[in-house]
Amino acid sequence: MNSEREPDTQHKRLGRGMIYLMWALVIGMLTLFFNTVLERQHNPNRTAATQIRSDGAREVVLQRNRYDHYVASGLINGEQVVFMLDTGASDIAVPERVAQRLQLKRGPGVIYRTANGRATGYATVLKSVSLGDIVLNDVRASINPNMDGDEVLLGMTFLKYLEFTQQGDRLTLRQRPSPDAFKARSP
Repeated sequence: MNSEREPDTQHKRLGRGMIYLMWALVIGMLTLFFNTVLERQHNPNRTAATQIRSDGAREVVLQRNRYDHYVASGLINGEQVVFMLDTGASDIAVPERVAQRLQLKRGPGVIYRTANGRATGYATVLKSVSLGDIVLNDVRASINPNMDGDEVLLGMTFLKYLEFTQQGDRLTLRQRPSPDAFKARSP
C-alpha cells in the first residue's frame, strides 16, 4: 500500500512545483512588462528621430513625459545617456557616476548656484553631444558629484545653439545650419 502512495505523492509534488514555476514566470513577465511601461512613461523619447527641412535645419520633436519633463536618449562622446532638458542649467550637468562610465576628465572645481543652494562641480569639455542628428562638438559641461541617478541635465551650453518651440505636450528643437556649412553645399 505504501508503494501506491509514493507515486501519487511524487505527482502531487511535481504538480505543485510546476504551479510555483508557472507563478514565478507570470510574476517575472509582469515585472518586465510594467518596467518597460514605466520606462516609456519616464522617457517617451528613447529614439529621437530627426527631420531635415528643405532649408537644411535639423528638427527633433520630443514628447513630454508624464511628469511634464522632456527626457530623451542621446549620446555623449558616442556613448548612450539619458538627458533631461533643463533651460535653468547653465552647463550640461553630468552625474559623477555617469562621468566615470564615460571616462570624463575632471577639471578645476566650479561653484554653482542652484535651486537647492550652492553646489561644487568640476569643469569638463564633452567632445560631442548628440540628440537625434543634432550634434555639437566641444561643449562645456560639469561633473556633479552630488547628483543622484543617471540622468544628464542638458543645459544651456547645448540648448543656446538651438531654437525651440513648445506646443501642447511637444517640444520642437531646431538646429539651423551654420552659414559656412550652407555655403559649402551651395553650387
